[in-house]
Amino acid sequence: MRRLEFPWQARLVQMTGVADQPQLAFLPWNTPLETWPEDVVVALPRGISRHIVRFVRIEGIVYAIKEVEFELAEREYRLLTDLHRREIPAVEPVAVVSDRFDADDEALPAALITRHLQYSLPYRALFSSTLRAETAERLLDALAVLLVQLHLAGFSWNDCSLSNTLFRRDAGAFAAYLVDAETGELHDHLTDGQREYDLETAATNVAGELMDLQAGERLQDDIDPIVIGVSLRTRYDSLWREITSPITFTRDDRHPLETRIRRLNELGFDFAELQTVTDATGTQMIVQPKVVDSGHHSRRLIRLTGLDVEENQARRLLNDLDSYRVKIGLEPEDEEFAAHRWVSERFETAMAVVPADLRSRMEPAEIFHEILEHRWYLSEQAGHSVPFLDAVRSYVDTVLVAKPDERSVIGSRSGDVDDATAELRIVVPFDED
Repeated sequence: MRRLEFPWQARLVQMTGVADQPQLAFLPWNTPLETWPEDVVVALPRGISRHIVRFVRIEGIVYAIKEVEFELAEREYRLLTDLHRREIPAVEPVAVVSDRFDADDEALPAALITRHLQYSLPYRALFSSTLRAETAERLLDALAVLLVQLHLAGFSWNDCSLSNTLFRRDAGAFAAYLVDAETGELHDHLTDGQREYDLETAATNVAGELMDLQAGERLQDDIDPIVIGVSLRTRYDSLWREITSPITFTRDDRHPLETRIRRLNELGFDFAELQTVTDATGTQMIVQPKVVDSGHHSRRLIRLTGLDVEENQARRLLNDLDSYRVKIGLEPEDEEFAAHRWVSERFETAMAVVPADLRSRMEPAEIFHEILEHRWYLSEQAGHSVPFLDAVRSYVDTVLVAKPDERSVIGSRSGDVDDATAELRIVVPFDED
């Protein structure tokens, strides 16, 4: 971790962290964030925060800057760094700026700098009158998965809410990322009581946030905030049991173990370690999962292709890769060779057809996923398999061209966008059941 001082400021301003962008030092740190000029900040839909938050773009990278007391900024930086090292879905910390003073020599709060998560959106940009109940359930599924990942890592959030989470599209579903670790605590492991407190807090916060949207007539009529809030606990409990409960089987019948591993792989989790115990009779074996890692499909895809994508996107792309391998007549043991050909002949070919000005509408993996869905619909209508490139061109001309731009920067450099009045509305175009 590096500490830098900037003597060109009225006083020495210190930046502590791993900031690799020197231009961060030239931001107007001697003025409060809320008064930063429009030619410095960029417009982004943002969630509700108890602190002043602004976004800046430097060399194509967007950073989120939050004003907060130095002790809290330093603590949150350490927590986010620990989560990032554990590969937990969370925003990436960059630096803490301290010793800020304004022109009148009055002390200003410290600032925490994080990298903004590209293609991510706060929940208020998703929960609108166009949102369906099915989409709300997908967001809750994503939040439940994030909570399980955090708890497995020994992290108690203590203020889990939709406002403290960012969501990215993930092959028709969503992936959730922690964006505010200010109240969190990292332990070797969590007690049931700590997990219970986190869940109760999460359910209460989610229900309250949805009731607030309902009062503002920004929630579809068939969405019940209380029911949705309670359902978060149900989703979490089901996933937690699937991951942590013991598995009993015999030497002659290992099907229960194989079935559990397959179910967990489908959910995107891997067994990192298994502890096996034989019962008193010696006829049964009990396996207690010791450590469970997430990202089963994304790890396989990055190993085969180098593509680093979300879990559901990886599952979808791997299915297409496996189908492609069969089509070109290669055996399962030739999957690395098949993957090399798939990247160049399928993925990169499809991306080359997409015009440059449309490629930033969504992440490439999400575009490819939607191309596969579009091809399936076209083939259903035609009664036969539509050629791949024909489906790509049709998708670009009829679907992608009409989609909103989901780049990290939603507009040109301008004043901050208040999420309560932002015009951005996202409509999920299909259900993937």
